[in-house]
Amino acid sequence: MAHLALKGGTKTFDDFWPAWPVYDEEDRRALSEVLDSRNWGGFPAPNSHAREFAAAFAAAHDASFGICAANGTVTLEVALRAAGIAAGDEVIVTPYSWIATAGAPVNVNAVPVFADIHPDTYCLDPRAVEAAITPRTRAIIPVHLGCAMADLDAFVEIARKHRLILIEDCAHMHGGKWRGKGVGSHGHLGSFSFQSSKLMTAGEGGIILTSDKQLEERCQSHVNCGRKQPGYDSFPGLVFSGNYRLGEFQCALLRSRLRALEPERKLREKNATRLTELLSQIPGIRPLVRDARITHYACYQYIFRYDPQAFQGVHRDRFVEALCAEGIPADGPFYVPIYQSPLFPVEARHYPAIRERYGERIGPHSADCPVAERAAYHEAVWLHHPLLMATEKEVARIAEAVDKIRRHAGELC
Repeated sequence: MAHLALKGGTKTFDDFWPAWPVYDEEDRRALSEVLDSRNWGGFPAPNSHAREFAAAFAAAHDASFGICAANGTVTLEVALRAAGIAAGDEVIVTPYSWIATAGAPVNVNAVPVFADIHPDTYCLDPRAVEAAITPRTRAIIPVHLGCAMADLDAFVEIARKHRLILIEDCAHMHGGKWRGKGVGSHGHLGSFSFQSSKLMTAGEGGIILTSDKQLEERCQSHVNCGRKQPGYDSFPGLVFSGNYRLGEFQCALLRSRLRALEPERKLREKNATRLTELLSQIPGIRPLVRDARITHYACYQYIFRYDPQAFQGVHRDRFVEALCAEGIPADGPFYVPIYQSPLFPVEARHYPAIRERYGERIGPHSADCPVAERAAYHEAVWLHHPLLMATEKEVARIAEAVDKIRRHAGELC
């Protein structure tokens, strides 16, 4: 008789996991107030709720300024433009991220340079970054990934040493802190996303953080069609840009939801810590390493490493299929290396700045990042953050399901 649900056995978990996104009556009132005000748009920029939310979110992350924008892709592009990244400049990026991390340099006519990730954290490896620096390097974009943070001590020092712009991609890390200081405030600029799956969401949206007044003014101008208006008109020259503003409905909702960020973060941290304890006891399962310098642990995706040798050689993707059948939503190829993604068809005929480094296109063999490729295709298992908002008993059943599959892995062969 089969034991695994995938083969007809009884599921480990047959209930519904916590819903996402969440909202309450205070959020409903915030949206209703904007509706009644008839002041819905992003102009004048920043509009009332955008200004209030940006200031509050920046303060929560220990930055001086926040600039709301349409989404987390735009925020990366605006940050690069505000920092003066120009055509042909090289920007070092991780290959193991959403395509926007490398797409932002492409869209400002710069050149993304892929450096490999660290095997313990899946974040950009400082040693690989040092090896990738050339005379044309102008910026680094480390990503805080899943529950892990890039080594900010190392990257701040690398940026200082080589006079590079440091832009933190914090799309996964709302509320996270490194050595007691919020992510997004360690580099020159920080970028956050409020897309519907994120730890804070208004469906779409993004924000840039900085403590540099001139960078803040340039970002505000870029977001607002290149306008220079009181509060962001002291920098020299003009910028050419477009409309990347965020509307008042989204900003009001985000301002309301900010009060829940820390309580939700604490719950996810508690459950992630317990899950790590349980999974660490299962042969063949290694959670990503939590750096001791992370003082506020934010968990967008819980990631663990899978070793098929402890599961009778069963491939990671088959294991994920079995885990989903047990009632635990999971993903394996959540990210593939960006240079191998079908969503990244970057060609020199459209983006000529890449030609010198990559030839006519960036493609599957344009970079050598074996750690990222192993994670993407063989090793990484991703669990989405709503699972960490369940009860401790339910979280324990995730580990039960994993071990059940290990004990009965022969059914999958």
